Amino acid sequence: MSKLYISGRKRLSGDVTVQGAKNSALPVLAASVLAEGESVIYRCPLLSDTEASLRILRWLGCRAQRSGGTVLVNNGGLKRFDIPDGLMRQTRGSIVFLGAVLAAAGRVRLSLPGGCEIGLRPIDMHLEALRRLGAVIKERHGRLDCRAPHGLKGADITLPFPSVGATENVMLAACTANGTTTVTNAAKEPEICDLADYLNRCGARIKGAGGSVIVIDGVRRLHGCAHALIPDRITAATLISCAAVTGSEITLKGVIHSHLTAVVSAFEDAGCVFSAHENELTVIAPERLSSMKIVRTMPYPGFPTDAQAPLLAAASVADGTTVFIENIFENRYRHTAGLARMGADIKTEGKLAVVEGVPRLYGAPVEATDLRGAAALVTAALCAEGKTELEGVKYLERGYEGFEQVLSSLGADIAKV
Repeated sequence: MSKLYISGRKRLSGDVTVQGAKNSALPVLAASVLAEGESVIYRCPLLSDTEASLRILRWLGCRAQRSGGTVLVNNGGLKRFDIPDGLMRQTRGSIVFLGAVLAAAGRVRLSLPGGCEIGLRPIDMHLEALRRLGAVIKERHGRLDCRAPHGLKGADITLPFPSVGATENVMLAACTANGTTTVTNAAKEPEICDLADYLNRCGARIKGAGGSVIVIDGVRRLHGCAHALIPDRITAATLISCAAVTGSEITLKGVIHSHLTAVVSAFEDAGCVFSAHENELTVIAPERLSSMKIVRTMPYPGFPTDAQAPLLAAASVADGTTVFIENIFENRYRHTAGLARMGADIKTEGKLAVVEGVPRLYGAPVEATDLRGAAALVTAALCAEGKTELEGVKYLERGYEGFEQVLSSLGADIAKV
């Protein structure tokens, strides 16, 4: 088991290119089972989650190989429609194979996915939407057996909540269905647009991605293509948090400014100054942050739930009180125990967290229990006095590619053992 050792209170400086988006990579890799022939995915981050998706593709019969940040998927036709429990449990993102394999093979059998324990992610919306498209689904002992005995057919689907996963599964299932599918109250996240761009390059006919209504005209088949993933906005938000707590100036390269509007706004409230130029974003942090008053996580374009944890770590050393309201997941404050061990003053109740900023944190042995919580503990350790020993590095590696190397290149004293 790996650990991170971090000696805090080092200023960061320099520039870094932000990795490709994990939350785009997983649905795009799943979508490649629909595309006949060869797909080339550029800027695909090397993460335990993406590697788990590649193992699923190989199990299903695709050839999938990586060379640096480029992944090549050769789909000569699926040889299986079932995905073993062991593969499904490696990542939460594996649920997007539900709609993709159902559309490609006419049947899919899989278990509920694993991943971080940050609260319930019920898939009722996914299943009800697929039933609207003509799927017959049996659930038993945590396993799903889905069939499309008469083929998938276009339908009007209204989601009760703009779920990213449900929107992705509907898009994947509907792009080769017979007829037109309209998704109302669809998720608007940039990763939805990225998936639509990949599918459209493969020959799909998807309109409206990024808005609340997506229209998908089914086509007979899709073909492979070349596609570059968008930059990871959550990694960018985490790096901004790291700069903010250390009073540093860093430049992020290869970002899309519009994807970071809510994050930048929160850090501007805290006293950070930003300079944007083309695909670069420079953050200049003050000696000490100011409190951010109230931060509410919301579906895009609101403040992203995935960036809540590192921002909360930054708020723990800000001057004043910041209130967090977590509206997406009910168990997303598990990282506060580790922050409290480092000296943070945080009170939580339900979806509410009240953070009283303290002048200084102190290094301590801490353990991560989820991906973004791990990022929060790293953020806190960078500004803490003394050395922090972080266990649970496997969670960090689910979403951040070589994060200790990235931070080390910016001047952090961090090592993985």
